[in-house]
Amino acid sequence: MTVSTIVPERFRAAAGFGFAAILLFAVAPAVLSDFRLSLLAKFLCYALVAVGIGLAWGRGGMLTLGQGVFFGIGAYIMAMHLKMADANLRGDAVPDFMSIAGIRELPSYWVPFASPVVAVLGILVLPGLLALLLGLGVFKRRVKGAYFAILSQALAAAFAILLVGQQSTGGSNGLNRFRTFFGFTLSDPANQRMLFFVAAAAVLGAVYVVRALMNSRYGELLVAVRDQEERVRFLGYDPATIKVVAYVVAAFFAGLAGALFVPIVGIVSPNDVGVVPSIAFLIGVAIGGRTTLLGPVLGAIGVAWAQTTLSEQFPSGWTYAQGLLFVVVVGFFPAGAAGLFALRRRRREPAPGQRPVERHTTTGPPDDVATNATTPTTDKEPVR
Repeated sequence: MTVSTIVPERFRAAAGFGFAAILLFAVAPAVLSDFRLSLLAKFLCYALVAVGIGLAWGRGGMLTLGQGVFFGIGAYIMAMHLKMADANLRGDAVPDFMSIAGIRELPSYWVPFASPVVAVLGILVLPGLLALLLGLGVFKRRVKGAYFAILSQALAAAFAILLVGQQSTGGSNGLNRFRTFFGFTLSDPANQRMLFFVAAAAVLGAVYVVRALMNSRYGELLVAVRDQEERVRFLGYDPATIKVVAYVVAAFFAGLAGALFVPIVGIVSPNDVGVVPSIAFLIGVAIGGRTTLLGPVLGAIGVAWAQTTLSEQFPSGWTYAQGLLFVVVVGFFPAGAAGLFALRRRRREPAPGQRPVERHTTTGPPDDVATNATTPTTDKEPVR
């Protein structure tokens, strides 16, 4: 690749990030109401999860059906910290829902997250650490394909069931009614806008990181592992290590998205971290285009918007429509909406090595017409 082709590519990438930043930080706050802006912030949390899935599934071929686990870890750590912060403001020893349930002392695993530093570190480290341990245990044993998908989905189901049976995490009701966010009052519209800006910056940062990984040597190895894992192993690389890195990055983004989801939406429950949400994350990525950079982001936002809009009119039919849409996309359009645009663009462009035939008008006999259409004309007579 020459310098003349690298510079325009970098310029287009910088222009794309600049255009997205203008839309998110200038246009959206100007044209959307506070309620709609809060909804968009919620959708951006889903998009943040989708960016990681696009890397792990689209580039790495790992069908991650358990991202709700990592999303839930980040969400519940943030929720526990916010509930303890609210309890300290009231002068109570335990959060309000524990007092109602008769719990008079904080559980031991709640205590470290009372510190904001420990809570932030837990959000940033624990999802990736769990993904690292799971990835090493699974990929080192060469578990892949449908077996890995079933295993990750079972993990999400077990995590949701565990949360339902725990009174110390709110049970099936989850944790809600947060009043502050690291000292900021959540009921203030200005602070809600601040959370939107944080979510927007997180999505742009995640897209930048994934783009850098895709364009690096690691990105080439990840695609090679997806397509020819055994050949990569014969070349001296460890496919398990390559997969683990993508899996950990996807878990990190999911945990960060869950932590932002809690103050933006104001609630987290087992319904937000189980099997159904994990599949919903995947549907958005599949519809947008899992092998592209922006396809997962746009697909996640589009599906979330459609769910919010259409479920108000068809509350019982949206789930079936969502499942049908996923089946149609996976069965007939595996590259998603982004793949359709790419296919249309390729059809417009001529095939490599081919040029359109130029026909020259002449008054000569028909044989001369064919000759002039395929051979160049010169001022000199051809050598015989």
